[in-house]
Amino acid sequence: MSSPDEVDRIAAAWARELPGVDVSALHVLSRVTRLAHHLDRARRAAFAEHGLEAGEFDVLAALRRAGAPYEASPGRLGTVTMVTSGTMTARLDKLENRGLVQRRTDPQDRRASIVRLASPGRDVVDAAMASLLVRERGLLAGLSADDQADVAQLLRRILEPLDRPTFPSGA
Repeated sequence: MSSPDEVDRIAAAWARELPGVDVSALHVLSRVTRLAHHLDRARRAAFAEHGLEAGEFDVLAALRRAGAPYEASPGRLGTVTMVTSGTMTARLDKLENRGLVQRRTDPQDRRASIVRLASPGRDVVDAAMASLLVRERGLLAGLSADDQADVAQLLRRILEPLDRPTFPSGA
């Protein structure tokens, strides 16, 4: 067993101050929160290295993951990146002004548009992703491949019920 860390000290203090309250969730979720903080810093550094903000990377990455021809509607991009249409419009404006994406009218619906990842956008998102993966591997360096697989499976079990849509699939 490893020596006590900050989370152990926080949980012990709460257990002492609230003796009738079960604080066991702190041991997991406070560590997840702390890890998320470190991951956020690593993400911001990787993206800044390539002139991107996190939200801009998210848009470019969604287009890149879509596969050739690397296109999606603004609505689909908003859904995938979990932002409002106003936020998506602002991000697309910035990315288009930098030549990283292109927008055109949807030939099937002239009222809608299609966003395409431009060649410079593909280059920058690929480079930013490579930088991010180096940093993420560093965050996990203390775990073996088997340990990483175990953690991934445990986190999947936690997230599965939380990530379920809250509305019927036909809605």
